[in-house]
Amino acid sequence: MEETKINAWEGFKDGEWQNEINVSSFIDRNFTEYTGDDSFLSEISEKTNKVWSKCEELLDEEVKKGGCLDVETNILSGINAFAPGYIDKDNEVIVGLQTDAPLKRIVNMYGGVKVALKALESHGYKLNDEVYKHFITYRKTHNDGVFDAYTPIIRRARSNGLLTGLPDGYGRGRIIGDYRRIALYGIDRLIEEKQKDLSGDFLDEFDIDESVRLREEINEQIRALGEIKKMAAGYGFDISRPAENAKEAIQWAYFGYLAGAKENNGAATSMGRDATFFDIYIERDLKNGTLTEEEAQELVDQFVIKLRLIRHLRTPDYDELFAGDPTWVTESIAGMINESRSLVTKSSFRFLHTLINLKPSAEPNLTVLWSKGLPENFKKFAAKISILTDSIQYEGDDTMRPLYGHDYAIACCVSSMKQGKQMQFFGARCNLAKSLLYAINGGVDEKSGKLVLDGVEHNDEEVLSYGRVRAEYSRILEKIAKVYVDANNIIHYMHDKYAYEASQMALHDTNVERLMAFGVAGFSSAVDSLSAIRYAKVKPIRNEQGIAVDFEVEGEFPKYGNDDNRVDDIAKELIQEFYDYLASHKLYRNAKATLSILTITSNVMYGQKTGATPDGRKSGEAFAPGANPMHGRDCSGALASLNSVAKIPFANCCQDGISNTFSIVPSALGNNEEEQVNNLVTILDGYFVQGAQHINVNVFDRALLIDAMNNPWKYPNLTIRVSGYAVNFNKLDRAHQEEVIARTFHEKR
Repeated sequence: MEETKINAWEGFKDGEWQNEINVSSFIDRNFTEYTGDDSFLSEISEKTNKVWSKCEELLDEEVKKGGCLDVETNILSGINAFAPGYIDKDNEVIVGLQTDAPLKRIVNMYGGVKVALKALESHGYKLNDEVYKHFITYRKTHNDGVFDAYTPIIRRARSNGLLTGLPDGYGRGRIIGDYRRIALYGIDRLIEEKQKDLSGDFLDEFDIDESVRLREEINEQIRALGEIKKMAAGYGFDISRPAENAKEAIQWAYFGYLAGAKENNGAATSMGRDATFFDIYIERDLKNGTLTEEEAQELVDQFVIKLRLIRHLRTPDYDELFAGDPTWVTESIAGMINESRSLVTKSSFRFLHTLINLKPSAEPNLTVLWSKGLPENFKKFAAKISILTDSIQYEGDDTMRPLYGHDYAIACCVSSMKQGKQMQFFGARCNLAKSLLYAINGGVDEKSGKLVLDGVEHNDEEVLSYGRVRAEYSRILEKIAKVYVDANNIIHYMHDKYAYEASQMALHDTNVERLMAFGVAGFSSAVDSLSAIRYAKVKPIRNEQGIAVDFEVEGEFPKYGNDDNRVDDIAKELIQEFYDYLASHKLYRNAKATLSILTITSNVMYGQKTGATPDGRKSGEAFAPGANPMHGRDCSGALASLNSVAKIPFANCCQDGISNTFSIVPSALGNNEEEQVNNLVTILDGYFVQGAQHINVNVFDRALLIDAMNNPWKYPNLTIRVSGYAVNFNKLDRAHQEEVIARTFHEKR
């Protein structure tokens, strides 16, 4: 083993990484920053072209079959449950599939039996009777445990759309295994370290429950590492040892990721931050003459192909929340190591170049960690790819790096965490706009007419007064925060108990720091509603039961998204208040509370479940996505809209992320490609220097989307950013397409 390790590490600079599991130290000591342009990049190779052509045929067939090509109904999910699968064995340089065939989906019963069966039924499949009988006889699921423990008030909040998207019926996701560890150290070394932890004194520092739980989990992790090794051996690879070249480094890391995708159906199975790590191996092989640039791009292209094929079996309810069948295989690229040196390498370019070689795609969710200090050539290249493909999102490295260090990654859409050292308990969203209606209607749901929250005074004012509504809203938010915390604590207790992600957690430090991620929806509608009550005259229109079902607004009021502090200050105050209520409660496993303003595409469904609001929004109308201003209300130009969003405090309360989806017409950026690229770089620099955290960038006209909606066959690869992730526009249903088209398309900077 020691001799193999020396061979694998030959040519690398010494550091702490040799004596402890410390990928960050390895990167710090060995990466080569690249400040040049994109002229070195290679076109798609012959092998990759053959593999991708077969994939495109399968992807077309998947669409024709209604979005699901096939499902394995005789075998349940597991790290090593399936025989090796290939696309084109003779031409694949990176191998491995979730099952024994590309795009065949897995049945995962550990989250919930009814959920899995509903997903199967929706696609016309039926689970093997013997598998079903065996499972329900001997297993309890996460979903069963959650609903055994749910309180009546949690159930009411859930069923009325106050808390929606809770991961109580599907895998929680947002756990990023440090898959690079397998490449750098090999499975056997990782098992040795876990065995040391098992006998370590630090376990005695915890109370009895946590100590016993950790001992059990470490053993599960050790077994999972063994299963990953067996799975890789089925493909003919010995990953017990460290990777010895670039091909092995990418393959080893992919096997680790693949294990997680086989074992779990998490809502966001992110890849992590790999480009700079892989580049160290690629650079060494290029210098040794054992790899060409074409072969280097080939490795990256084929790795990305595998990530594009990741699939999970989902229910129609899930698709209503998260339109477009996303898996959020988020790959974080670039960023800075310190104030003066970036982590940009040639492989940072290679990853973005896959959007050219393989055409635009929603997955993997390519995320550029933006800093004003990034090399200008890379910034321009990223901007160019954004304009060409609409497939990249950007996150503020200068905002996140002071909190997480330089070796963090993004999970799902916007959630940052230290790779391998932090994990996240994901918790969906609270409907802030509906919460405001509860403050007006005495805790009664405006759609169902049912009492959801007790002890809330009914507002009978003819004209709503800001002071009274705001005070009651605070009481409502305080109550909801307690319900939300209770729900999340129950969900993650049961998920650890019945659907533990052993393979992903095996690639974390044993004494991991936990984050509890809360979220909100209807943010800008709630903010504008408060502004309307404060600055205009809002009269409730009540039904026979005295419930406000509509509102009459007289006069003008400042609207969020126009760089107006009168309303932007309301936004900051509201989100800080709700976070403070959440953070005041004790969280499962001593997790740290974080909060996001992120709706994915559930802004459509949330709007459908919410009555009319005091800002003039009508019942059932979609909310704005994430932290975006409401559709068409940010009328003072692109920069004013961005400035409003940038004011929301990330470090103080929104460390789970502040999603902003930004669409601008090409002519607003410039008359030619060079002008457009330079102006987009300037916009991104100006946005992030204010402390902003996230932005999606779409560069197209509304007319293009309308044509694509009516003539989908003309735009098979049209990819757009929606809310922290990208989708193929044709995979959205009509309601989601219309909502995207209704968003603001900035025609001036």
